[in-house]
Amino acid sequence: MSDTIERIADALLYEGYLLYPYRRSAVKNRQRFNFGVLYPEEHVAAGGSDTGDRSFMQIECLVLGDAETTLSLKLRFLQLMESTAGADASAPWQEATERAVPLRCSLAELLTAPQRHEFSFPGGDDPGPAPYSLDGEVEFSARTVDDSGLRLCVRVTNRTHATAGGAGRADILARSLVSCHAILTLEAGEFVSLLDPPPELAASARSCENIGAWPVLAGEAGVRNTVLASPIILYDYPTIAPESSGDLFDATEIDEILSLRILTLTDEEKREVRESDERARRLLDRTEALTAEQLMQMHGVLRQPRLLEEHP
Repeated sequence: MSDTIERIADALLYEGYLLYPYRRSAVKNRQRFNFGVLYPEEHVAAGGSDTGDRSFMQIECLVLGDAETTLSLKLRFLQLMESTAGADASAPWQEATERAVPLRCSLAELLTAPQRHEFSFPGGDDPGPAPYSLDGEVEFSARTVDDSGLRLCVRVTNRTHATAGGAGRADILARSLVSCHAILTLEAGEFVSLLDPPPELAASARSCENIGAWPVLAGEAGVRNTVLASPIILYDYPTIAPESSGDLFDATEIDEILSLRILTLTDEEKREVRESDERARRLLDRTEALTAEQLMQMHGVLRQPRLLEEHP
């Protein structure tokens, strides 16, 4: 996997994990909004039609391949767990452990029958004190759409047990797959852009049904062997701005504004940031170490300038 894809995927994984001012006393960090959450089926069923929560995500995309084409999938998400570390040990605080599920299958086999793969991360598993196990399932299927392509479908479901209607938000999130996304890679095959498909596949691209996922081509521009299925809308071949000094848990925000605001925190606020979360401590240390030149690089960049047509 290229460094570009890894950086984009990491930005997705921690989008919204913490928000400025990055302190546990901030209400928006005690009641965080997470993207790409797959909740336990029992929790979703208890809410009926009154909730927008989902227990699954579905990825559909078009593939050009043959009997030799194989698919590798890397499912990634965060597992949240309670922590009482820091200055205010009485206040509940959720930290995260990264989880990954690598899978591989043949498209020729999928055309014969769907494949299902179960995965599990036991409670108390290293590297942290996860209070509950996480259980899930990945289902692969494929079918021919015309003489030139296949429709690949990947469905990820959270099978974790949860008492219907009887748990608080923090408890439910600890049983959920948070910031769930997937990286799909083909050998001996190519993906078709759903944003800009060739004319002969435009109708098939429009009919792909993606639920909780937005698949785009990723990696080096022009190479079509990798798709990143994101819970956030992206364009084909997304990149990280080279001027960015590091992740801020808000990849859609302006780095300069956030960095300057971080530098205005008081010493007491900075102490709380460092004691709230290890990732927040690293963010603060990195921001305080920025040079004047690095800050100026964030101020503004003109990319791909072009002449405007003159009109009489």
